[in-house]
Amino acid sequence: MTDTEKAKKTRQIFIVSDGTAITAETLAHSILTQFPDLHYHQTRIPFVNSVEKAVDTARRINAVEREEGLRPIIFTTFVEPDIMRTFNELVSGHIIDLFRKFVGPLETELGMKSEHSIGQTHRIRDDEKYQRRIAAIDYTLQHDDGQTNRGLDEADVILVGVSRSGKTPTSLFLAMQFGIKVANYPLIPEDFDRGTLPEALLPLRSKLFGLSIAPERLSEIRNERRPGSRYASLPNCQQEIHDAEDLMHREGIRWLNSTTKSIEEISATIMSELGLDKRKA
Repeated sequence: MTDTEKAKKTRQIFIVSDGTAITAETLAHSILTQFPDLHYHQTRIPFVNSVEKAVDTARRINAVEREEGLRPIIFTTFVEPDIMRTFNELVSGHIIDLFRKFVGPLETELGMKSEHSIGQTHRIRDDEKYQRRIAAIDYTLQHDDGQTNRGLDEADVILVGVSRSGKTPTSLFLAMQFGIKVANYPLIPEDFDRGTLPEALLPLRSKLFGLSIAPERLSEIRNERRPGSRYASLPNCQQEIHDAEDLMHREGIRWLNSTTKSIEEISATIMSELGLDKRKA
């Protein structure tokens, strides 16, 4: 197989860990985004926490290599040395050991050994932070899509934008990852006709952040929910986006276009713009 053929073929990516594999998946995603032309299929394999499971997993990945005819790329975060050695000896893909690329040099720099224990990333270290995160999730669910105006002043941020512009997933990400209380409020045609923000939001301008989206993408998303409706039609989406951006501009609301941005990027921008970085849970 030539290099050109390899580049065009879908590459198999495996995320393997003796824990949840969430940390490995996050790091792998950050790395893979640097290769925008790469076509790949990703498989996460968590809780490979015994030698027997390591053997089975290696055999599974090797079978994929034989079938595809192309070496898979494997990101790992094994803590247990015996499991790691067994897996590395048996698997034939290209292994990127994320822990040892970072932990070893850091041990040398700090002059201390790491704990080498599974699940450190997701352990509840601080009960107060944990409770704040739970409270933020509860608040955010209660204040999704403008369900209630009660307690809006308690929000750390209030997301505004037209329906289906990404407010709910961003709200939940901020609450779950950082313990930030988020309300989100839809901007609707009645607001545009009136030419002002909903009354409940007027005294809370400093907490507002807007999300917009390309009309074409908005139409696609809405058609998945209500196919063929005026709500999902491209002309209606174009008009709503135009009116929403115009309203946010007039009201001095900071906003961004979410079309090509990940939830992580959107959330980082919001936290930076509103000075919420210090509130990380």
